[in-house]
Amino acid sequence: MGPDRARTAVSRALRTEGGGEAAVIAAGFCAGLAPGMHPGDLVVADETRGPDGTTLCTDPDLLVKALVRAVPGRAVHLGPLTGSDHVVRGPERAALRAGGAIAVDMESAATLGTARAIEGPRGGAGVRPVAAVRVVVDAPEHELVRIGTVRGGISAFRVLRAVLPAFFEWHRSSLLPRR
Repeated sequence: MGPDRARTAVSRALRTEGGGEAAVIAAGFCAGLAPGMHPGDLVVADETRGPDGTTLCTDPDLLVKALVRAVPGRAVHLGPLTGSDHVVRGPERAALRAGGAIAVDMESAATLGTARAIEGPRGGAGVRPVAAVRVVVDAPEHELVRIGTVRGGISAFRVLRAVLPAFFEWHRSSLLPRR
């Protein structure tokens, strides 16, 4: 958990045999920042923001459509996902929201930034398809410190498991170089 471990894991995975041209999805959990978000809602990043800069995501609208089909009736939010190296609470959440972010997590910005920085076997850093999909565990009205977080976390895990087919659909549709 955290940006440093995310950078290390992605770097290691993409530098191994067969990982050079892989598309990357940062999937996991997040804190929702927008009013009206609830545990179990999905967040699709159109960009991730972190200390190393902003990474634009590949085909976020395609991913949103695939997620809506995979989990009908589940809310899917599209917008900027910001990175942090710690759990964000209270006024810090409000400041991130004021900056335009709809959610915050600790791995997505580091994961996608690292994935884009690693050059593929045929050259060309920055061309790898990347995306971030997170499930809201806590939101403005449902912060982590509540006892209901355990129930929300279990629900979020089930949602994340249910959306796996959407990841495959997005991957098949991404413009990856053919071997």
